[in-house]
Amino acid sequence: MAVSAAAAPAAEPLPRSIFKKFLVMLCSLLMSLYVFYCLADRCQTLPGPIIAAGAASEEEEGGGGGYLGGSAELPPWQAAAARRKRLLQRLKQRRRRQEAAPGEEVAAGGGGSRAGGSGGGGGSAAGTPGTLTLLLGEGSKRLPQAIIIGVKKGGTRALLEFLRVHPDVRAVGAEPHFFDRNYERGLAWYRDLMPRTLEGQITMEKTPSYFVTKEAPARISSMSKGTKLIVVVRDPVTRAISDYTQTLSKKPDIPTFESLTFKNRTTGLIDTSWSAIQIGIYAKHLENWLLYFPIGQILFVSGERLISDPAGELGRVQDFLGLKRIITDKHFYFNKTKGFPCLKKAEGSSKPHCLGKTKGRTHPDIDQEVVQRLRDFYRPFNMKFYQMTGQDFGWD
Repeated sequence: MAVSAAAAPAAEPLPRSIFKKFLVMLCSLLMSLYVFYCLADRCQTLPGPIIAAGAASEEEEGGGGGYLGGSAELPPWQAAAARRKRLLQRLKQRRRRQEAAPGEEVAAGGGGSRAGGSGGGGGSAAGTPGTLTLLLGEGSKRLPQAIIIGVKKGGTRALLEFLRVHPDVRAVGAEPHFFDRNYERGLAWYRDLMPRTLEGQITMEKTPSYFVTKEAPARISSMSKGTKLIVVVRDPVTRAISDYTQTLSKKPDIPTFESLTFKNRTTGLIDTSWSAIQIGIYAKHLENWLLYFPIGQILFVSGERLISDPAGELGRVQDFLGLKRIITDKHFYFNKTKGFPCLKKAEGSSKPHCLGKTKGRTHPDIDQEVVQRLRDFYRPFNMKFYQMTGQDFGWD
């Protein structure tokens, strides 16, 4: 027994080189697993807008169960890749829906809708930031450095849509109406409506009723005395008719334009309490703004030239905002049916884009005697406005 036990060969230890290779392989495997789990955890902690956007789209399209489409049964790294793919698809679908149903300019007398909801161009309060920015959670929400403050039916929606083509401009789609209707909500609420921007980008918004709101200049100055202001102005007579046309489309039973224009048709006394007339007295409203902002901090854009020479007017706007002149003639084509220029490629799209069907409405026939009376009424106000701005808009 002792002899046979002694004769049995002893087990030899593994060679040192094989043992080292085994340790290296084991460490590599553990590191790979750690990296994959880190990536999976990163995707689960994406910023709120991504999760909200994905979840909202899921509900809209009838998707069910699970986190962004139920990928919980997949390994974590595969689930993360699936979620990223779905998020990109959701963002593209949302962008297509926004292009299919462009927003409308909110009427100055309207109300009751959330500032970040329907009634504006982008379909969401903050528009749609770049997909990469959203996915990486980059950028921050800032108070606007530039605001289009007026005027209603002057061409503000067109100007904003044109400006959004510029890569360094990020704008709220809907009209926030912060400085006239929602001021009590506070600047934090207002900032939250803004889109995320990167360093070097400009945050903008447009609410045309600001120009005729008495409190707006002081409130904007209180937010930032350096805010750049843009006013799109148009022949006040044509603007008044366009304003009436918009109201008529919503309330077909309103009185005629002629009867609303005069306090007394016999004496020819103009009713300046009617908002359609009152808005066009530009010099009166500008006086209020000049109490808080220097004239050099306000850019006046011609609504007529915005139609006849959009690239030229956009060049002035880009210079005023300190932007490189990127928006040029190549971005526009003239739509004969609508009677105004459209974009060859809208923001985030490769397709042509015109404003909605409510833009470019056919105006009703107005008694030419009334039109002439209005021109006579506006002439002295126009002359004063030309002097104040240093620009002759050619309305007389």
